[in-house]
Amino acid sequence: MSKFPDIFSLDNKVAVVTGALGLIGRNHCKALSEAGANIIVCDLNEDECNKFARSLEHKSIGIGADITVKDSIKIANDSILKQFGRLDILVNNAAINDMFENPQAAAKQSMFENYPLDMWQKSFNVNVTGMFLCSQIFGSVMAERGYGSIINIASTYGIVAPDQSLYKKPDGTQTFFKSPAYPVTKGAVISFTKFLASYWGGKGVRVNTLTPGGVENNQEEYFINNYSNKTPLGRMAQPTDFKGALIFLASDASNYMTGANLVVDGGWTTW
Repeated sequence: MSKFPDIFSLDNKVAVVTGALGLIGRNHCKALSEAGANIIVCDLNEDECNKFARSLEHKSIGIGADITVKDSIKIANDSILKQFGRLDILVNNAAINDMFENPQAAAKQSMFENYPLDMWQKSFNVNVTGMFLCSQIFGSVMAERGYGSIINIASTYGIVAPDQSLYKKPDGTQTFFKSPAYPVTKGAVISFTKFLASYWGGKGVRVNTLTPGGVENNQEEYFINNYSNKTPLGRMAQPTDFKGALIFLASDASNYMTGANLVVDGGWTTW
């Protein structure tokens, strides 16, 4: 039987993190590396992926891949197996959130009544189809070996509806509405987790969701205050607040856990 600290160890494990160059993605990579894993830093820009990979503690590599393109993921998978010979952990972190090119038009465009179809489809392509393809290709390697942990990153907005009042300025004006694509795709992440956990449970592949709360990242002060006031712990998350939960789900510490949604949101969804 493993000693208590040992069950959290990721020594010699090989982990892929998609969307690895984002704020949360970088912290996921650092956390897994600190626990002993070799990291495949996966994002669109291979040069930047390699640069970041060199900063990690254990043997790590960068791979440029478009998760919405099946052949791109297959090439990445072949490269990983050639260099490491195995794959133990997949963190489906890559996702997009709405970005409106014209801030002046954002209030009108982000309203449900006016929300553009192409933005809806793009979100599904990355947030859902990308997760599906990565799980299908990388996860199949785990299923063939009979061991692995897949961690799908969702959001509190996959559990509860957006509170549009968070985006109101102190003067009562609102220049942005949280649009439907992100919440709906993150709800799909949670459902997909349950499907895959059931499907691959007999093959030793555990599949769980990690649901983070909103992360403080240079937002307007009024938004940070609005969000914090709705959170029992009284603050937004820091990028490092998910390290423990991620390592828990990736390691043998959670070896009887699958199909679950681990919520780390400061209590946001309790109210």
